[in-house]
Amino acid sequence: MSRFDPPRSEWRFRLIFSLCGLAMLIGGLIYRWGEPLGPGAWEAILIAVVFFGGTTVYSTRKLMKRGE
Repeated sequence: MSRFDPPRSEWRFRLIFSLCGLAMLIGGLIYRWGEPLGPGAWEAILIAVVFFGGTTVYSTRKLMKRGE
């Protein structure tokens, strides 16, 4: 753990923000009732999943590590 790491409250904020982003993405897909029509839509979904999913995993790992 580095002394320059952000505090736990910021890791919690990042985790909540990324979970909300994933929830909005899923909500948007459910609202549309179907799969995206073109490659641009798939690309946007993939980028959002990688960003929010990666942030979720990273924040969770940091919070678990600091809990030790």
